[in-house]
Amino acid sequence: MVSTSEILSTLKMIDKQKLDVRTITMGISLFGCVSDDEKRLCDNVYDHITKTAGNLVKVGEEIEREFGVPIVNKRISVTPAALVTGGIKNPVSLARALDRAAREVGVNFIGGYSALVQKGITRADRAVMESIPEALSTTEFLCSSVNVGTTRAGIDMDAVKMMGKIIKETSLRTADRGGLGCAKLVVFTNAVEDNPFMAGAFHGPGEGDSAVSVGVSGPGVVKNALEHVKGEKFDVVAETIKRTAFRITRIGQLVAMEASRRLNVPFGIVDLSLAPTPAVGDSVAAILEEMGLECCGTHGTTAALALLNDAVKKGGVMASSHVGGLSGAFIPVSEDIGMIHAAEKGALTLDKLEAMTCVCSVGLDMIAVPGDTSAETISAIIADESAIGMINNKTVAVRVIPVPGKNVGDSVEFGGLLGYAPIMPIHPFSSSEFVNRGGRIPAPLHSLRN
Repeated sequence: MVSTSEILSTLKMIDKQKLDVRTITMGISLFGCVSDDEKRLCDNVYDHITKTAGNLVKVGEEIEREFGVPIVNKRISVTPAALVTGGIKNPVSLARALDRAAREVGVNFIGGYSALVQKGITRADRAVMESIPEALSTTEFLCSSVNVGTTRAGIDMDAVKMMGKIIKETSLRTADRGGLGCAKLVVFTNAVEDNPFMAGAFHGPGEGDSAVSVGVSGPGVVKNALEHVKGEKFDVVAETIKRTAFRITRIGQLVAMEASRRLNVPFGIVDLSLAPTPAVGDSVAAILEEMGLECCGTHGTTAALALLNDAVKKGGVMASSHVGGLSGAFIPVSEDIGMIHAAEKGALTLDKLEAMTCVCSVGLDMIAVPGDTSAETISAIIADESAIGMINNKTVAVRVIPVPGKNVGDSVEFGGLLGYAPIMPIHPFSSSEFVNRGGRIPAPLHSLRN
């Protein structure tokens, strides 16, 4: 039985503390759509997505009204494009078919224009990767990702080198929008197959025909809970976060199960990620500062984030047997008003963010850098982050945006959930010779676990 106090507490979390279901994401396998004929492949994909996800938005809106839980986004993820393009010459045609399907069913984003190249690049991988700048600059809803490394395979530095150039070109092709195309492109190491969050969502090859997953967020709820334990020991802080994460995850579990039933699609996972927004009161940085830091980025920030991330995961696992995705705490600079202010003050630097990614749930996210940043420097940033993921056996990602015409001291406005970002300084010294070596950084010794 659910008590009256629990109901009132949940209503307060939604009404006053910005608790929401950030996304219902339907994963759809495209393996049954494969064809060597470009037009037939695109038609198959469009027809399959629109048929399978035709009621996704309607069901999401019904659940939102009936349960009173805000559902911010409805999304689709599909099989990584490079696995289904086969011999077609122009993968951009598939990108546009995916975008048309997303528009038809009414979702906010569709993810999966992706390649998995941690150990090598196939002809189909290369075609998809090289087409990313055109695909993202000529579509509206499409998101893209590339996995360049794993703990078991090491880091494909040829792919890392390519991605620096691809990010740079994507930025230039969307220069009139502040390089916005790069906000829809993420580079992974140890990518997971069931992530419902964009830009990195794809329906992994180990998944079934379809699945419904939910991403839940509630930084404001966690901060509010910590306001009631000011001055308490860290044991109490951790326990408070864990109990709060349990309650948040239960809401996600309820929504996911109901969406699965109404759509007649298997339930995938609940991803409990404290994903912030630019709104005041919805900040991960504010949680860290509530623990006693004057400003996010100062000494102690990494330790505070480690506690937060671990406690969130423990609370989520208590609440659902199918917690997955990227569960933990996100630290996207442009999407978190506290991170933005910390970066503007100079307390939060790229180097400090890199340290924080060792203990957060993803990595360097939504970071704006000067527009004249070289492709080699971007590749080196990706390589550094990939090494953290590979050695620590964790998922990491890089979503960096070189903003054309902007420099340190400027800012860029993306709008909506993407927020705005100060242009952050990077090191002025070259990494070109390092990046241009190519080849593969071998997997670490602890990858041999059989």
